[in-house]
Amino acid sequence: MKERLIKLSEELTNTFGAPGYEDEVIEKIKSHLDFLSLERDSINNLFAGLKERDSKKPTVALDCHTDEVGFIVENINKNGSISFLPLGGWYVGNVPASSVIVKNEKGEKYLGTVTSKPPHFMTDEEKSRLPKMSELTIDLGTSSYEETTELYGIEVGNPIVPDVKFTYDEKIGVMRAKAFDNRLGCVASIEVLSSLKDKNCNVNVVGAFASQEEVGLRGAQVAAYKVKPDFAIVFEGSPADDSFKDGTSAHGALRKGVQLRVVDGAMISNPRVLRFAKEIAKKRGIKYQVIAREKGSTNGGKYHISETGIPVLVLGIPTRYIHTHYSYASIDDLISAIELAKAVIEELNEDIIKSF
Repeated sequence: MKERLIKLSEELTNTFGAPGYEDEVIEKIKSHLDFLSLERDSINNLFAGLKERDSKKPTVALDCHTDEVGFIVENINKNGSISFLPLGGWYVGNVPASSVIVKNEKGEKYLGTVTSKPPHFMTDEEKSRLPKMSELTIDLGTSSYEETTELYGIEVGNPIVPDVKFTYDEKIGVMRAKAFDNRLGCVASIEVLSSLKDKNCNVNVVGAFASQEEVGLRGAQVAAYKVKPDFAIVFEGSPADDSFKDGTSAHGALRKGVQLRVVDGAMISNPRVLRFAKEIAKKRGIKYQVIAREKGSTNGGKYHISETGIPVLVLGIPTRYIHTHYSYASIDDLISAIELAKAVIEELNEDIIKSF
């Protein structure tokens, strides 16, 4: 199982998938779930198993989002450089001097570098502050508007993602890549759906691979109305805090288990759902940690207020340096999230869902 998950994590994190441009990720996911009905909607959500539902059973949505934080071309400048807009929550200090991939309308991909003015040319004022995002450009190595547009086919609206390749450190069981937020969730969903093949559960399980989470949970809002689940499990590549907090103040540490989220900027978790999940985790010996976040959100923020309200369980895979080019995550934490989701699904039934 571990080797399979590492390989799948590598495949999906190396894939291009800026918000609104998740097509390549969707195709990869479809190749692993060809035993289920697959349906894509206009906003780029992918649904797995909608047609297999038994109307006599409650439905559980197994949610994750397919997009990653990226950028989009705003303008091609006279000198050939690219002005861009952020897609998702970037901190400007993490962007300069990084390598990125620009994808044109033909699907061709080109490497670029986010510009960083050499200190030799910077004023004292520029040295004393961070640049503004609007001051940054991407350099393809070209020297004119014509070269960038005619030789590379770059135009306004082309998507951009970080240029990073997946690696795995066997000594500590830690992966490094871009897009753990939320390709790890996609890996988890694929694994859980695959494990349920030919099994008879008390609930229907529908995979909801949502688009555009990084720009406002947009895909999940549509998915909630499409699937109309009675319960939702949301997988998320969730911020780890153990690189800047010590001891008991760190609640999202690598290799300490799946994160159960009490509160964030979009949702206060249902305490009955959390109690149910904790009891199962303890019974099954699954490592977990509980987090409370002032900011940030997950697709659970849309599900729990959809229609008459849907009980939600958010399962986070701790990820260091989220929303940067290079993140770290533990394969064991990913497995903990998968095992807890499988155990919850095994024990859920209509009466338990109603009790939430």
